Amino acid sequence: MARRPTIKDIARRAGVSESAVSFALNGRPGVSQETRARIHRVAEDLGWQPNSAARALSGERSGAVGLVLARPAHTLGVESFFLQLVSGIQEALSAARTALLFQVVEDIDAECALYRRWWAERRVDGVLVVDPRTGDPRPALLAELGLPAVTVGEPEPEPAAKGPATEGPATEGPAMAGPAMAGPAIPAQSTASPATPAPAVSAVRADDAGAMAQVLDHLHGLGHRRIVHVAGLPALAHTVRRIDSLRAEAARRGLGPGDVRSVVTDYSDAEGAAATRRVLAEPRPPTALVYDNDVMAVAGRAVAAELGIPVPGRLSIVAWDDSALCRVTHPRLTALVRDTAGFGRLAAEELLAVLAGRPPGVRESERPRLEPRDSTAPPPAHTDS
Repeated sequence: MARRPTIKDIARRAGVSESAVSFALNGRPGVSQETRARIHRVAEDLGWQPNSAARALSGERSGAVGLVLARPAHTLGVESFFLQLVSGIQEALSAARTALLFQVVEDIDAECALYRRWWAERRVDGVLVVDPRTGDPRPALLAELGLPAVTVGEPEPEPAAKGPATEGPATEGPAMAGPAMAGPAIPAQSTASPATPAPAVSAVRADDAGAMAQVLDHLHGLGHRRIVHVAGLPALAHTVRRIDSLRAEAARRGLGPGDVRSVVTDYSDAEGAAATRRVLAEPRPPTALVYDNDVMAVAGRAVAAELGIPVPGRLSIVAWDDSALCRVTHPRLTALVRDTAGFGRLAAEELLAVLAGRPPGVRESERPRLEPRDSTAPPPAHTDS
């Protein structure tokens, strides 16, 4: 096994003391510029790199940031979103010569335990937190630890203001608690008021409410009045936000509570297909389906073909995230297009800025845009609206 070069090796090759090498490599005074330059040349020739563990123990940065995913493992291999997100994160971190420590865990408790261990071991300088949740314990924990963090996605919505009771569309699937089921639908488009305290943890946000408004504009403009949103995991803040936005946009257009609704899944093709079969078997099936990712949309398209339901002749389909799957499926799927890699890059850049001393804040990513394709058209003329 090849031996890693040490400070002693550099000192021997450069003809100087080990303390002189330490001073030169750590940017401390005590050696001449000529000697410092010679030491750096020798270190580069030998392929020497600082020991991150030793640097962390001495109070210096580890040169790494962490990313933890607490999602069902079977949903990660088929979804392109995280691959694109991580590619953008890695692009920004590589430019800053910062490593990414990535781990998948079974649940949110395991994720919190991992943050505590990383903090105690000085394993990472900061973390990128994905999948903000309702009642999320992670921001408070990270603030308590003093571990710099950036939330990838907008934190959970503020509770809706109390007012006249407005019944929202019925939601099928697992029971949902929190803002997704309680009170009137409130679109999550407003920004924080100037009096709102600065966040303890930075965030980069995507405009899920604005994206859902684009989808409803398109489908309603085509004449659709029965629309089902096949949503993702119900505990995620962006799922809650999309469901609330769907309700608000439907109510704004005067659509009945039984005609526009959401069903929740785990993002997998299997659950997307199962949800599609259920809603298409109803006495008054939807004329349009909106899926929270590309994988479920393609699975839903396959179910429609299996049932002999033409797309878009009798059923229109929209995918939340565009991908190659959406573009090669026949018919090509109408989809929300966004720069997911750019979203990851923005999050990593924000974390690097926080590590450099900038106060935590909220940054906006580019708003997704709807790309109409062949899978959406007006509903059949005989459809009962």
